[in-house]
Amino acid sequence: MASIDEAVATRTPRSRSRVRGGLVTVGTVLALLAAMGLTVLGLGSADNAVANYDASSWLWSAARSELARVNGVTARVDTRMEVPAARQHPMQVTQTDRLLVLRDLNTGQISALDLATLQITATTPTTPGLGVSVALHEDAAFVVDAVQGVVRQLDPRSLAPVGEPVRYPPGITGGAFDGEGRLWVAVPAEGTVSAITPVVLPSEAADSAVGSPRVESYDVAEASHELVISTLDDGVAVLDRTAGALVTVVGGTTRRTALASTLTGPGILPVRTSGPVVPVTVPGQRQVHAIGDAGEVRSFTVPGDGDRLGPAVAWAGRFYCADEAVGAVYAFDATGQLTDTIRGRWGGPLELEVRENYLFINAPDAATARVVDDSHQVREVDKYANDVLGGDPPPEPPPPPPPPKKPQVSKPGAPRNVTAAAGDAQARVSWRPAAANGAEIVRYVVEGAGQRLEVGANQRSVEVTELTNGETYRFSVHAVNAKGAGPTRTSNPVTPTADVPDAPTEVTAEARADGTVVVTWPEANGQGNTIARYAVSATSAGTNAPVGEATGTELVVKAGELEYGTQYAFTVVSVNDKGAASEASPVSNTVVPFTVPGEPLELRASTVADQPGTVAVQWSPAVANGRPVTGYVVQVGDKRSEVTDTRATVGGLGDGQNVTVRVRAVNEAGEGAEATTTARTVAAPRVTVTGSSATATAATVTFTVDAGGGQASCTLSRSGQPAKSGPCSSITMSGLAPGTSYTFTVTATNAAGSGTATRAQQTDALFGVATCENGPDGDQRTYCDRDRDGRNGNEIFSVPRQDNDRQVGWAKPGTRLKAYCKVRGTDIDSWIYNNNKQSTWWVQVEYSGRNYIPWAWLNLEGGDDINVLPTC
Repeated sequence: MASIDEAVATRTPRSRSRVRGGLVTVGTVLALLAAMGLTVLGLGSADNAVANYDASSWLWSAARSELARVNGVTARVDTRMEVPAARQHPMQVTQTDRLLVLRDLNTGQISALDLATLQITATTPTTPGLGVSVALHEDAAFVVDAVQGVVRQLDPRSLAPVGEPVRYPPGITGGAFDGEGRLWVAVPAEGTVSAITPVVLPSEAADSAVGSPRVESYDVAEASHELVISTLDDGVAVLDRTAGALVTVVGGTTRRTALASTLTGPGILPVRTSGPVVPVTVPGQRQVHAIGDAGEVRSFTVPGDGDRLGPAVAWAGRFYCADEAVGAVYAFDATGQLTDTIRGRWGGPLELEVRENYLFINAPDAATARVVDDSHQVREVDKYANDVLGGDPPPEPPPPPPPPKKPQVSKPGAPRNVTAAAGDAQARVSWRPAAANGAEIVRYVVEGAGQRLEVGANQRSVEVTELTNGETYRFSVHAVNAKGAGPTRTSNPVTPTADVPDAPTEVTAEARADGTVVVTWPEANGQGNTIARYAVSATSAGTNAPVGEATGTELVVKAGELEYGTQYAFTVVSVNDKGAASEASPVSNTVVPFTVPGEPLELRASTVADQPGTVAVQWSPAVANGRPVTGYVVQVGDKRSEVTDTRATVGGLGDGQNVTVRVRAVNEAGEGAEATTTARTVAAPRVTVTGSSATATAATVTFTVDAGGGQASCTLSRSGQPAKSGPCSSITMSGLAPGTSYTFTVTATNAAGSGTATRAQQTDALFGVATCENGPDGDQRTYCDRDRDGRNGNEIFSVPRQDNDRQVGWAKPGTRLKAYCKVRGTDIDSWIYNNNKQSTWWVQVEYSGRNYIPWAWLNLEGGDDINVLPTC
């Protein structure tokens, strides 16, 4: 049954330690900072003011540190906004038609943007990491600190606090609006879910608002069950992962659908569900169970392997389920039949959100997105389209690796370190995780004192009540996964007593750069008994589990025990020498464990072809491990540089050098592990001649070139003449003298220098036929028969003119003469004796040495083309 309270300063606990709603000052909402400067890219800002009812969504691109507004109707980007200093940061984007609120998970900063003016209106800091979220609906905004259990309403434009905060036990989950404008959160410690109705902001100023949010609470599970929620059009769906049940709260009515026999592993829900059917996804089994509003269940299997499925999203009568391992989104109809597979060059997370009657699919690490309309037409969106921003997009991420082979699956192992501490008519049982053995643990079962309690997989402690003081008890704990129940482990004996110590009055936590977290507290009052030990538990969003015990007032949680980048707070229980335990202490401050970054991923280095002594290095971002990566140290040979991008060009290394490339990421904790590869700088080319050939007036040299990793250009030359350029495989040089020996030099040149090789080649001889054919009449009939006084055909001279003193002979018609070159001389007309051939060209031929015959009397073989001969 629901109860409706106005939030008040304190809350009265029930017998189940249930607390309804209270008021504190939220530590995560601090003084406002100066507005962060953003750059609008694309069309003019006046043209980009967003209308109240446009069908668009703002999508985050981590690689470019940009927000892109995607129009659902056109599937195009019409506005881009650069967010400074957020490259490769995960970003939570919450939006309405008029407002946009961002939270940078790496820095914790929240920024509010008025979409009517495209101006940042306010910023405020929060604790970095997972654990704080922002919810936005119309003119209401909330910051949800899941670790501390505090929910605070903000004015979404100024980010100023509104009214008083609502406080819950630490470790709440959820924090999203339903379609009616109520914020829903789940409280695993109580087994409840709450609807928070925001205060209506007055029209003048936010700080004049009075009152506090209205809170409605509903019982949905036993205390310490693991709860996951999805808000509905009017209400909420709560998945009780421990009991295997789906509970819906709609119109104030609670309905429970048992799924214990259906769910074979921990299920997940989308943040928001549209329509009456709630899809429950079990990633480990690759199954989706669709639960209708009457409790009917329809189950289907998602194709593929691996457990990297996102929660299935219901949209327009279909279900869309993202598989991040293969970069695909599978679409199923209402009966569970696969209807479409949407694929992209996607690596990393995939975000699915229904907005303005469209489904938007975004891959923050990739250049493309998808828009699906209510007819299930899928269109691709180029988030880096040149007509908006200009320039080429960064390279697409490489295709994701194949999913790992399925592990061997068996029942879980036994829980570790099962301990019990007595209280007043109660006992606190806690334990460390059991080995999952290939299938996620669904729940833990605690038995003893005639009771059987089920606890969520991430709620590894429980209070067993209704015990008798003075009587001794033992408790057994076992884990349950899809294969069944594992072996039990029994606690130490405990005897409840009214003589319990006090809890420490305060707890302080500090995250250190080596990955450890130091938790400290003052010595507790033993109330007449000695404090023997302290038990410390860590709380994060939706989880509460022991992390260790100490005999003193400090516990160092080992590096890797807590998840880097996730927010945690701590409570401490005092245990005296008689085994009696206190209540839990007040919750500590929130910390985010961190250590040095992981090694950069997918490191590759290559030769820079057009720069000597230079290599190009590129990599994918390193895992930040709890603090933002501020830069990278690049070591190439003996050259060290620091960059903030995920690429670098390093020069000054020498030509043709093999170098080792080392890259480390840097964050607040220091330099992380190095990634290594090798590269080679461009070397001077090497030329190998493979052959040559010639005609009478041209020669061709064939060769191969090892370009040394560069881009080579090639020439062919001979002594005293200009070089001829050509392809780096074969070059032909023309204009050569027939029958002449030449030495050719091939030169290949790149950024590092030149390489050469030589080749000797003789041109083929070119012959001409001395031609004089007798005429038809009189003396013409014998004109060509012999040499005669005066002028005659086929006469040969030592100079290119008809000079009797310089004549060296006469060639009988039909004589083949070896031709060398051509030269201008006196004009000669052969008249009828050689087809009226007339020319001033004379040809140097082999006749008693090298002498000259008019071309008019010499017909060159191969077409009688005087142009094939070089000039003498």
